[in-house]
Amino acid sequence: MEFGGFGPRGRRQWGPFTVEWDVTGGEGMGGGRGRRRMFQGDELRLILLKLIEEAPRHGYDLIREIEERTGGAYAPSPGVVYPTLTMLADMELIAEQASDDAKKVFAITTTGQAHLTEREEEVEALMERLAAIGTMRSRSHGSPVRRAMGNLRQVLQHRLGDGEVSQETLHAVADLIDEAARKIERL
Repeated sequence: MEFGGFGPRGRRQWGPFTVEWDVTGGEGMGGGRGRRRMFQGDELRLILLKLIEEAPRHGYDLIREIEERTGGAYAPSPGVVYPTLTMLADMELIAEQASDDAKKVFAITTTGQAHLTEREEEVEALMERLAAIGTMRSRSHGSPVRRAMGNLRQVLQHRLGDGEVSQETLHAVADLIDEAARKIERL
């Protein structure tokens, strides 16, 4: 790994230190490798169908809408969205609509509307989950904790990234971080 570079799964490494933290609120919130998916396939199908019910949309618009509703915490990949749209069209739940540009715009069909009605409670819970992710993200995004973590990251990067750092300094930094962790744990 490159000194000071980004590691896998949101880790950051400075010299001998690897720092990893998660302020997203728990499992499934980050969507990184090794974590469970934010939404399972059938859940994402229902979310996309509901968003298309609200207004005819193309794939990129659906990705951006989900990202916006989650406050930037989650955006499904095109590699998941576009095949799902194809599946919804094959199931005759959506249909391509005439569009002024080259993008395929989809609208809900009568069959799709009936499918949403049948699964109304599940759809409502999924949309509430999207909103809750966005609310959680907005609470934590500008929080003093996030600011303080950014400060810590900058200080570590600056202090430990400048040439040779003695073992004594490395141990002192580790002790300070451990002490802070213990104090936070006791709150």
